[in-house]
Amino acid sequence: MVNSIETRLPTGVKDFLPIKANKLEYLQTRLKEVFDRWGFRLVAPAPLEDLAVLELGLGKDLREKTFRFDDRQSGRLVAFPPDITPQIARIAATRMQGLPLPFRLCYNGSVLRHAEQRLGKDRGIHQAGVELIGLDSPEADAEMIVMAIEGLQAVGADDFTIDIGQVEFLRGILDGLALPGPQAQAVRTAIAGKDLSSLQKLMETLPVTDRQKEELLALPRLFGGMETLERAAAAVSNDNSRRALDNLQQVLATLESYGVSEHITLDLGELRGFDYHTGVIFQGFLSGFGHAVCAGGRYDGLTARYGFPAPATGLTFSLLNLLFALDKVLDDRVTFGSDILLFSEGIEMTPAHRLATALRTQGLSVARDINSQDRQEGLAYARRMHFRNLLIIHQDATELTLINTADGRETSLDMQAALAGELRL
Repeated sequence: MVNSIETRLPTGVKDFLPIKANKLEYLQTRLKEVFDRWGFRLVAPAPLEDLAVLELGLGKDLREKTFRFDDRQSGRLVAFPPDITPQIARIAATRMQGLPLPFRLCYNGSVLRHAEQRLGKDRGIHQAGVELIGLDSPEADAEMIVMAIEGLQAVGADDFTIDIGQVEFLRGILDGLALPGPQAQAVRTAIAGKDLSSLQKLMETLPVTDRQKEELLALPRLFGGMETLERAAAAVSNDNSRRALDNLQQVLATLESYGVSEHITLDLGELRGFDYHTGVIFQGFLSGFGHAVCAGGRYDGLTARYGFPAPATGLTFSLLNLLFALDKVLDDRVTFGSDILLFSEGIEMTPAHRLATALRTQGLSVARDINSQDRQEGLAYARRMHFRNLLIIHQDATELTLINTADGRETSLDMQAALAGELRL
């Protein structure tokens, strides 16, 4: 019967048992510490939104992935947010108008999205991130990237890259083509997949100039180190793309002043969020893991949809991707279990309760072993359930024995010393 109940969990969502949940909490805590150090303040958006309001801040892709249903109390359609950034934009635009810009806001939460299960994608997505609203500045864009780097370092990643693009560079090329929808989408698909062969075949059928062909065919190859910027400048002639490269150069100069250039690569053919972002975009990748563990970029048009025009940029960490990518690393960083399982040989409960209360006051995590009949049962349970120590109160309630569950080492001490804070684990 238990197995049949477990299979009823909807596809695309997960339970986290104590060890994984502890790792997830560690990621959240370390990232929040980074956000705090940079002066960002926590907000907690609502778990439900009015669909009509939420959709103001969603692109077509996220609208299609939104879980929605009738609210029996109001009769309106409501939804589970598929992303937290639009919620932050709504909060900033409608609840914080009287405060001076910029807003430095951070969050930690979960969202739900419809996903194609044949691709094995999660529907429950855990996010932690920041939004910087009110600054139109290359330095603000650089802040997001440096925070991404510091966040990855804080959770134990040591081999990673931040891939940076600039959607206005691409927009300057693509907007000048004036192609019909299907052809424009085919061009985008080939660029996004860095499929030079398909792009060359498309060029044979598209009504574009020779100069436009040169610009398009350059895009799949515009990735790599800082030299990519020079190749990009030589590849384009339109003013919009050139201004975008100037902006990117300023961001890169700021990153160099922070001393983080070793982690940076450029990808000027990156189309992620093309219809949403308005400038610099980036993604973070760990060596040996094929999915982005963080992403961000500039999105200057979002708060205006809620009646509050303001420039904005942000950063989001995918906590599940970090959890899976750093699983072994986190084994050495995260302390599992509790400090003490308290076992009493006598039947009198008062000494055990007094001692447990004193130890908790001293900052230790303590659980009473209420069920075990003897110390061996207690020790077996403590090991299985990740208690680091078994503390035995002997019959006379004056003598104690501390057993380290990892190596079986025993230490004797008296009750009064433990009550006075002299217990050393």
